[in-house]
Amino acid sequence: MTHTNFTIFHPAVFVLLGIPGWEAYHIWLSIPLCLMYITAIVGNSILIVVIITERNLHEPMYFFLSMLAITDILLSTTTVPKALAIFWLHAHDIAFDACVTQVFFVHVMFVGESAILLAMAFDRFVAICVPLHYTAVLTWRVVGRIGLAIVTRSFCIIFPVIFLLKRLPFCRTNIVPHSYCEHIGVARLACADITINIWYGFSVPIVMVIVDVILIAVSYSLILRAVFRLPSQDARHKALSTCGSHLCVILMFYVPSFFTLLTHRFGHNIPRHVHILLANLYVVVPPMLNPIVYGVKTKQIREGVAHRFFDIRTWCCASPLG
Repeated sequence: MTHTNFTIFHPAVFVLLGIPGWEAYHIWLSIPLCLMYITAIVGNSILIVVIITERNLHEPMYFFLSMLAITDILLSTTTVPKALAIFWLHAHDIAFDACVTQVFFVHVMFVGESAILLAMAFDRFVAICVPLHYTAVLTWRVVGRIGLAIVTRSFCIIFPVIFLLKRLPFCRTNIVPHSYCEHIGVARLACADITINIWYGFSVPIVMVIVDVILIAVSYSLILRAVFRLPSQDARHKALSTCGSHLCVILMFYVPSFFTLLTHRFGHNIPRHVHILLANLYVVVPPMLNPIVYGVKTKQIREGVAHRFFDIRTWCCASPLG
């Protein structure tokens, strides 16, 4: 059965193909994708619960970490369930407004996560370079304003994308060769000039993310300079260990994102199914690994998880059903 539909303006639905060319492997691909998604949801949910319930984690660093966990949950939940529905149930149709909504949340989460990583880098900069002024600089009022600024910036940058898509007439085809809707992929289906979509879609979010990367690099160059000026090796090791998990998360976010961006822009010889497979992995692998990295490398979180687990075991053993 061929999915073809021609319409004058907005189609009632778009048809997501999943991973074109790999239809025979959809079931097999769905198994690791589902396991990674479950791991991401459970891991980030545990992280949020531990940060909320453990009083010693009520610090700016862990507030930003909880924001990162929420962003990871939203990013993977926006895309993976629909991909699994395509792979398992052949539910290829997605309403036009739902597609635009998916575009909005995918890009908002991307820009938002970059801003959160910048806020976490600033937190580490203050904690290591000016530790005596940490509580004076990062008051809860300042932290709240930073969190609000992250949400506001992400919303304002991506919100115009909705209007850029809704202004386009779609009179050619409604078939999207992807497992989820993304801005440029949908815009290319329009029978109109999409120059402004291309310029805005690539330039504005990417420029903002590059600015974040530059500021993060500046923060960590100052952090490393301060660390290597510390008198004792133990102090240097302790300072570096507090930044280790954050650096791992930064690399897991930016390396795949820029690799995906560059392959889309310059990797014309790379097959389409490879691009789409990488895009699917990008929205689930970092969210899956982030709580694992912080759980392994951060002592306070390990102790908080152990404390929660001990409380659950104690409650189960004390209950009549135990």
